[in-house]
Amino acid sequence: MAGIDESRKFLPTRIAVVTVSDTRTLETDASGQTLIDRLTGAGHTLARRALVKDDIAAIIALLNELVASPGIDIVITTGGTGVTGRDTTPEAFDQVCEKTIEGFGELFRMLSYQKVGTSALQSRATAGVAKGKYLFAVPGSPGACKDAWDDILRFQLDSRHRPCNFVELIPRLNEGKPQ
Repeated sequence: MAGIDESRKFLPTRIAVVTVSDTRTLETDASGQTLIDRLTGAGHTLARRALVKDDIAAIIALLNELVASPGIDIVITTGGTGVTGRDTTPEAFDQVCEKTIEGFGELFRMLSYQKVGTSALQSRATAGVAKGKYLFAVPGSPGACKDAWDDILRFQLDSRHRPCNFVELIPRLNEGKPQ
């Protein structure tokens, strides 16, 4: 049965939160703050907070910088996952990620459908792995960030979650790669 196994030790991770937006500032970024409140409340460490414009080259550059950082295990972006011309976060992920985690976007849209109906189709939430780090892209609304964390990430980023979780795989993400 799936759930938290309290007999196991919680292993905190170091998470960077990136908001992709042309209009928000760190002070007005409710979505990024939603993620920060949830991840720190769960016992994880905020490794870095950043804001980047909706510009694919800038997003790629920041993602590459973050996955190269030894002090970061996970990157969560919020924003830029829609279908408008300025929404390029998934395309940036395609350029940075070595592997995709298709199930994240699929599960997010399934859960989102229960709340927003067919509007869930407009989300291009995605996830992947790059240089031994997890990357998750969620939509830019506080509600979407809450749903992504509360319904998916809080479990998969908890080392006690059974039958399996992403945290226990972190040491193995670079297996078979030349060092």
